[in-house]
Amino acid sequence: MMTKLPVALGLIAALLLSGCHTKADTEAHGAHEAASKYAATTPLREDTSIMKDYVCQIQAIRHIEVRSLEKGYLQSIFVDEGQLIKKGQPMFKIMPNIYQAELLKAQAEAQNTNIEYLNTKGLADENIVSPNELALAKAKLDKAKAEVKMAETRLGFTDIKAPFEGIMDHLAVRIGSLLDEGAVLTTLSDVSQLWVYFNVPEAQYLNFKTQKKDKIGEEVQLRMADGEIFNQKGVIEAIVGDFHNSSGNIQFRALFANPEKILRHGETGTILLAKLYPKAMLIPQKATFEIMDKTYVYVINKEDKVEQRLIHVEAELPQLFIVKDGLKETDRILLEGIRKVHPGEKVQIDLRPPQKVRSELNKLHTE
Repeated sequence: MMTKLPVALGLIAALLLSGCHTKADTEAHGAHEAASKYAATTPLREDTSIMKDYVCQIQAIRHIEVRSLEKGYLQSIFVDEGQLIKKGQPMFKIMPNIYQAELLKAQAEAQNTNIEYLNTKGLADENIVSPNELALAKAKLDKAKAEVKMAETRLGFTDIKAPFEGIMDHLAVRIGSLLDEGAVLTTLSDVSQLWVYFNVPEAQYLNFKTQKKDKIGEEVQLRMADGEIFNQKGVIEAIVGDFHNSSGNIQFRALFANPEKILRHGETGTILLAKLYPKAMLIPQKATFEIMDKTYVYVINKEDKVEQRLIHVEAELPQLFIVKDGLKETDRILLEGIRKVHPGEKVQIDLRPPQKVRSELNKLHTE
């Protein structure tokens, strides 16, 4: 009896140990199966647009040099640098003494000539002088009046007024300066509207033409130097005629309203122009991986095996790629476990609708 008891106890222990091993192996196998189930999705088709950015130069719609139209000493300055000048507002005054004297002289000569004309006309009425003499007197009077008009105009040039409303730049002269005719006094910029110039590469320009769109009339946005978006939208007005030989770019011009006069002549910024991708094929960026500068995805074939597929990315969005070729809409692409699986390996997948995946990625991007 004593011999049989240890043997029975040994058998019981062996059975218990075997049962433990079987349970542990089963749990491990189940965990392996659970670990082999990965999230997957299919490509999403939808109309998409991407904002392309172009460095731009901002110019006032009117930007002129204010110049002296006559010689003389600068007597007065009525404005200051950076000031908003109203149309017709006095800006500078050139010493008018000489021009006032010339006007008085011209007026006196015109008055004398008018007296001569009236005398000649009286004689002509009495047939004492010929009609030719009367015509000559009339011509001399017209010339004298023209001289008065010229003197008045030259005197008026000593008062320099703003030709339009604008913002004044630096003063190029000071009071007492001796000015030559045509001397630059300052510059004036009408910034109520802005011309914004930006360069478009030849390939993109040709793409516009291929789509039968020259972009004239299309709306654009302007990102200012501080990164903020300007509160007015612009419209593309013109495309310059020739390409720049060295850069291969062609210049576009957009018109922006600037009612609050936030922007000034000479500033820089970035034009944002939407590029449309009709029925674009979209996939999550996290579903891709790169080998030797080429982009790949893992596709799950009909046998539920992993297949490595080369794709060509056309453009990039936040969290997404636009695929040019390499995939079909029905292809199942792996979202998770990309570093864990190998081509030819059979896997289980949790196939998620592409719209749901897109929504999750957008939520992740905004957080």
